[in-house]
Amino acid sequence: MRSTSLSTAPGRELRTVIRGAVHLPGDAAYDGARRIWNGAVDRRPAALVRCADERDVATAVRVARAHGLPLSVRGGGHDWAGRALCDGGVVVDLRALDAITVDAAAGTAEVQGGVRAGGLVTAAHRHGARAVLGTVKAVGVAGLTLGGGYGLLTGSHGLAADNLLGAHVVLADGTEVTADAEEHPDLYWALRGGGGNFGVTTRLRLRVHPGTTVVSGLLLFPLDQAASVLRAHREVLAGAPDGLTVMAGFFTGPDGSPVLFLLPLWSGDPARGEEVTGALARLGTPVFNGLAPMAYQDVLGLFDDTIVDGRHNEMRTRWLPGLTDTTTDLLVSAAARMTSPYSGIFLHHFHGAAARVPADATPFALRRDHLLVEIAGSWVPEGDTAADVAHREWARGVSAELAGHALPGGYPNLLGADERDRALLGFGPNAARLLDVKRRYDPDGVFSAVPALAPARHP
Repeated sequence: MRSTSLSTAPGRELRTVIRGAVHLPGDAAYDGARRIWNGAVDRRPAALVRCADERDVATAVRVARAHGLPLSVRGGGHDWAGRALCDGGVVVDLRALDAITVDAAAGTAEVQGGVRAGGLVTAAHRHGARAVLGTVKAVGVAGLTLGGGYGLLTGSHGLAADNLLGAHVVLADGTEVTADAEEHPDLYWALRGGGGNFGVTTRLRLRVHPGTTVVSGLLLFPLDQAASVLRAHREVLAGAPDGLTVMAGFFTGPDGSPVLFLLPLWSGDPARGEEVTGALARLGTPVFNGLAPMAYQDVLGLFDDTIVDGRHNEMRTRWLPGLTDTTTDLLVSAAARMTSPYSGIFLHHFHGAAARVPADATPFALRRDHLLVEIAGSWVPEGDTAADVAHREWARGVSAELAGHALPGGYPNLLGADERDRALLGFGPNAARLLDVKRRYDPDGVFSAVPALAPARHP
């Protein structure tokens, strides 16, 4: 029978062999250790193992397996669906594994599994380089990269996963392997967008690129201009050079009203960048124009105030081949109906270098120009169940409205546990190969960060 408590033998065993901290139910630090970004996730692991090194990771995996306990991995802890925490199981907490080494001359960085984007972007900046990351500093580098990694350098340098050169992985039996183009190349292939489903990734070797200055900044437009600006903006995207990636979306402005934002990033020559990004400001009459040459690390800080631990979050996503008049109107209407001042809609621009990667080169198969629509319901819980339902239903409703206009499948990093079929569809023709790698490296399905990769259900 599966053990459901570590207050007895397994708990004592972990505390004997782990160099880091082990938090068990009843410990003073337990509740703090199990908190993650999404406050709506309230799971009670049997033990949280704050690993001090890779040996601790391997030991925690072996002990969990020996006692038949569920296992999950916490890196940045930013996943809205709470996959970092498992009820009644062992959480392998990587936050103390936060070392970063940057070799700008070689164009590489090595990071441990607990490193967040903010740490890497700062370290790379000090060496005159930039790493391909997402759009905020709080996200874990490993989770972002293993699932794909949309960001503001997608046009010029591809997805974060496209810049993964190798990884050190603790497998389900506790053995450690290096996966790269020479060693375990099939596992290396799977890690570049297949999700954290094959083991605990304790180190990543990433490509970094020269330069720290970009032209970027927020443009804000009132909601009554949103439809016309987005219609013009889609023409800009259609002809965008690799150096220009344009994030767009909606959030609540300083006066409490929804606003449309454009967040371009130009990674080429700054003189041309001011001309290219300035054209976006002329698509309407912005109420705020923050475009300027700036450090890339500062761009990743523009949304810092919105990434607040403890709020409740519900996320839904759709892949759109582009904006049409119909989908533009749907998005503007959805923004006007946001039920919380902390909610938002974010359109991630995929094109350029990312779109030229062959579809079978990585598990991430959607290698055509498109937009990832991230529908983020976020609110401060006040004990009102009806209000919580309304916030969740807003996000789910917007997703449902877009479904008939969307491409099949979905982005595994942002899908919920109830969307396993969409996750599998998202891998397209690569799904069979990915499931084969899963069977070989994790035959018992120990790791479940992407629910679609369940060998028992997909023989």
